[in-house]
Amino acid sequence: MQRLLMIAGTALLAMTMHASADGDAAKGEKVFKKCKACHAVGPDAKNKVGPELNGIVGRSWGVVEGFKYSKGLLEMADGKVWDEETLEVYLKKPKDLIPKTKMSFAGLKKDDDRANVIAYLAQFNEDGSTK
Repeated sequence: MQRLLMIAGTALLAMTMHASADGDAAKGEKVFKKCKACHAVGPDAKNKVGPELNGIVGRSWGVVEGFKYSKGLLEMADGKVWDEETLEVYLKKPKDLIPKTKMSFAGLKKDDDRANVIAYLAQFNEDGSTK
């Protein structure tokens, strides 16, 4: 039974990774409009209500200079990285990953929307240039 659960968990993780990797950055740019009130990306990105998101894919939690992160995020941040899988969970429902987050966004319900936003964000380097 334990082996079956491990196989099922691995398959589920693989499906999540595949969905994110196959996201459409152009569609993600459109979905990102929901995020623009609080976040920015690109060469001139600045912190707003939320941190700027340049280089978010692969970045450690809570490291954007000049942004005051929630206590809940900082308490959980030790050694964690915003990889595609973690972003998938967070973008679905932020409070499921970080219960004490100050991010009030309810999340993106559609799998495709999350995959597309992750693909859009993944194209930005830390300095805001695109890959």
